[in-house]
Amino acid sequence: MVPPSNNENRNNRVSISNEEVQDLPLLAYSGKVAVVTTPEALTKALSEARKSGPLGFDTETRPAFVKGQRFKVALIQLASMDKVWLIRTQSTGYAEELIRFLEDESVLKIGVGLRDDLQALHRVIKFQPGGFVELTQLTKTQGIEVESVKKLCGLLLGYRVSKSAQTSNWEAATLTEKQIEYAATDAWVCLLMYNQLPNLK
Repeated sequence: MVPPSNNENRNNRVSISNEEVQDLPLLAYSGKVAVVTTPEALTKALSEARKSGPLGFDTETRPAFVKGQRFKVALIQLASMDKVWLIRTQSTGYAEELIRFLEDESVLKIGVGLRDDLQALHRVIKFQPGGFVELTQLTKTQGIEVESVKKLCGLLLGYRVSKSAQTSNWEAATLTEKQIEYAATDAWVCLLMYNQLPNLK
């Protein structure tokens, strides 16, 4: 599922204000989502994802509101154009096949702010990241000055994305529909923006 273009007259711009973003129509992923909670489901999810071409990538961690408190990554999101896999790592664990997936150079994993995501994962497991593409490194070569998912989405796609579930409890026993939509959208738009880059002037 690809949203209709809302990018008229935006291709030559390098920045966008918060106020301009707020005036844009909201974009949210509404396709297939697999919430992965078992080792068996993880095997299936990674097999499907490998066959899907480039993937949007993101992670979510329970927010800490106490100084010095830190939680482990609770969710890994992988997004193709028509399906998103939400891997609940507390339930699936970090199987060797997941580590191999994170190291696989042949599977492109596109995200924004990947350094923080990878640092958080490195606190849990040891692996050599492979196939990761930092979207802001690509947009900088186009002269684009913004670096957040929110502003990049506004500038490249002409839409805004909701961040209202960002600081929710990602370790909850069951994810809410709002959390699922937020997590799926955040990874999916990274892929949409990656696909948009060749069309920039």
